[in-house]
Amino acid sequence: MSDHWPPPVTLTGTHVRLVPLAQEHCEQLTGAVKDGELWKLWYTFVPAPERMDDEIQRRLATSNMRPFTVIVDGRAGGMTTYMNIDASQKRVEIGSTWYRKSLQRGPVNTECKLLLLGHAFEELGCIAVEFRTHFFNRQSRQAIERLGAKLDGILRNHMRMPDGSLRDTCVYSILPHEWPAVKANLRWQLERPRD
Repeated sequence: MSDHWPPPVTLTGTHVRLVPLAQEHCEQLTGAVKDGELWKLWYTFVPAPERMDDEIQRRLATSNMRPFTVIVDGRAGGMTTYMNIDASQKRVEIGSTWYRKSLQRGPVNTECKLLLLGHAFEELGCIAVEFRTHFFNRQSRQAIERLGAKLDGILRNHMRMPDGSLRDTCVYSILPHEWPAVKANLRWQLERPRD
């Protein structure tokens, strides 16, 4: 990992705590990924339970990543990452994110994005925060759009998936002048009554 930017940090909200990913989280993350059999979604790169240790080692060894374990109610509920870090331009991507199925469609993703975006814009001084997802990952695309991110474009045949298919990658971003409105919307999403 980069020794300088961004430095490791723990981010704490009401519903979640984002802590630097560590090998000691492996057992709980293995349990979390089994909730919903998330690795079976063909359009994602969620690690299978037997590959969790390898995935943690990969993320920790990659120089342009700052991976986090998502802690909910004292236990690991998923992962998220600052990735494709460009320290010279002060740009990051938020990606490689997954949550156990029982945590989806609640406040967890909203608060994780509020914490990560707030840190990126208010502490790190980022000029842009990017999100990328598979064209066919409609759930992820809708979630990114609900954040207020704008579609920059689609990278066609961007990468080969494990099954051999080619992925069209949707690239989104949020810019610093958009952050106040995005922040207000995320806070409203967290505070509004839920059915």
